[in-house]
Amino acid sequence: MLKVFKACFITGFVSLFLLFGFTAIRKNKQKTANTNNDLVLPQGFKLTVVVNELPEKARHMAVNINGDIYVKLRFPDSIGGNAALRDTNNDGKADIIQKFANYDDKGSYGTGMRVHKGYLYFSSEVNVYRTKLNPATLVPHGPLELIVHDANSPHEHDAKPIAFDNAGHMYVAFGAPSNACQVQNRVPGSPGIEGCPLLKEYGGIWQFDEAKAGQEQKDGIRYATGLRSVVAMDWNTSDNCLYVMAHGRDDLRLQFPKLFSRWQSAVLPAEEFLKVKQGTDAGWPYYYYDPFIKKRVLSPEYGGNGKILKNGAKYPQPLMAFPAHWAPNDLLFYTGNQFPARYKNGAFIAFHGSTNRSPYPQAGFVICFVPFKNGVPTGKWEVFADGFAGRNTITSVSDAVYRPMGLAMGPDGSLYVSDTEKGRVWKIEFNGDKAKFGVAQLAKMELRKKLPSLKDPDPVKNNLMKGMLTGGARIYNTYCTNCHQQNGKGDGNMFPPLSGSEWVTGGKFMEKDVAIGVMLKGVNGPIKVSGRPYNSVMPPHDFLSDKEIASVLTYVRNNFGNTSSLITEAEVKAERAKLPAKKN
Repeated sequence: MLKVFKACFITGFVSLFLLFGFTAIRKNKQKTANTNNDLVLPQGFKLTVVVNELPEKARHMAVNINGDIYVKLRFPDSIGGNAALRDTNNDGKADIIQKFANYDDKGSYGTGMRVHKGYLYFSSEVNVYRTKLNPATLVPHGPLELIVHDANSPHEHDAKPIAFDNAGHMYVAFGAPSNACQVQNRVPGSPGIEGCPLLKEYGGIWQFDEAKAGQEQKDGIRYATGLRSVVAMDWNTSDNCLYVMAHGRDDLRLQFPKLFSRWQSAVLPAEEFLKVKQGTDAGWPYYYYDPFIKKRVLSPEYGGNGKILKNGAKYPQPLMAFPAHWAPNDLLFYTGNQFPARYKNGAFIAFHGSTNRSPYPQAGFVICFVPFKNGVPTGKWEVFADGFAGRNTITSVSDAVYRPMGLAMGPDGSLYVSDTEKGRVWKIEFNGDKAKFGVAQLAKMELRKKLPSLKDPDPVKNNLMKGMLTGGARIYNTYCTNCHQQNGKGDGNMFPPLSGSEWVTGGKFMEKDVAIGVMLKGVNGPIKVSGRPYNSVMPPHDFLSDKEIASVLTYVRNNFGNTSSLITEAEVKAERAKLPAKKN
């Protein structure tokens, strides 16, 4: 393996070059299906499993002009943060898999990957890189150029999706380390900060020179703002404009329980499909979009109550509103010719699936399609590929067998989809009659919108916990399930598991006071749980009584496969007494 080399800071910029470490060629001997059995597609489409499972799992991906596939790995190792896949016998399945790119800041949340003008661009949480591709070689051998460096520390919503226009510009989203720019992030009742200072460096999209090395955020132009978290972003060449799928804010019920019901928190706010021009302000953190009344509503942190509109009308309306918390994580405008004509220039959207709809079923886990013409949607959203989750009712996100993440188009117009849970990659082709493709071929896909995983829940009938919980279980499902899930396994990416966690059960380096301290003081910043990195925010839960904290910790330490001793009210009281006095 070639060694990694770093250059020094030159004229104030980071100029990082490294040679690629990679494994010997690995043959893909895994069993792969060649049927539509594990996904549901419109009539006339064919499914091939390119690779059944990547041990490091997958995030986003890109396909080169020769059909080689490049995958951003979810759990990179010392060999590399990316994987290269090649099909040598044209059966649609990868025969060779090679890891490469041993850069230092791989993380588990880096997002972007695109092939553009002969280069492979990809991102970590803090950097955007590129390397020159050579169709004759699977793994790039040229230097890795650092194009954009984010000088801020990694934080929640720190994906770095990338898109390119036709004029030499690259667009990078900078997510905000906050739910609603509160004085105390995610602390119930904490007010929002007027003139949100985070918007100076976060919560928007910046425009950069696509070919200039060593840029920092200050070297770019703030192109758009008011976007808390964007992971799905693409440039539409048919109207030369940037489009995004924006993640809505979280936790209306947890933050303001007197104003919002659990059902409202599960179905609000919408995930927004937005057309973004220079100067666009989408309204975060002051407003969110309510898909039921089809208006922007004032956020409760700024005096809203779920009904007050105030100045919401001055912000742009979404082109389309999707159900809450579906987690749109990739967007691709289809420019190929293989699919029927109705798909030309339309938008495919990968929804990773919700984590915070409890006590209602989680939802999403689907690839949707929006037909377009001249930069305007020509119809409602459609279900294009479904069945990823493997079941119709999903209580905890870890119940889903697969979760779609990345989208890419091959040189022949095929659509590729990646999965985060197993690291599976699919190739979707059309082999039907394009001239006869229409409403009849889409009929069964339209019926899938009635499934629990694709519709808004009934407030009473679909409440999975109604009348079932008391004591620690009730507290857990009130304050903890949105992140750690009902089965205690977390979401596998942002929120860590409680099942088997040394932070919960204790061990050689962990005692009861660690678990109690987390409840009282919260956790902010990178941590490791069971050997895997996580980087999100758990706010202090010191508003709970000593008895409530003891009850919920005892519940957690004796459920989800955990078998640890109980925690008493007196132990919580003793740890609380060690905390510094709060300022009035």
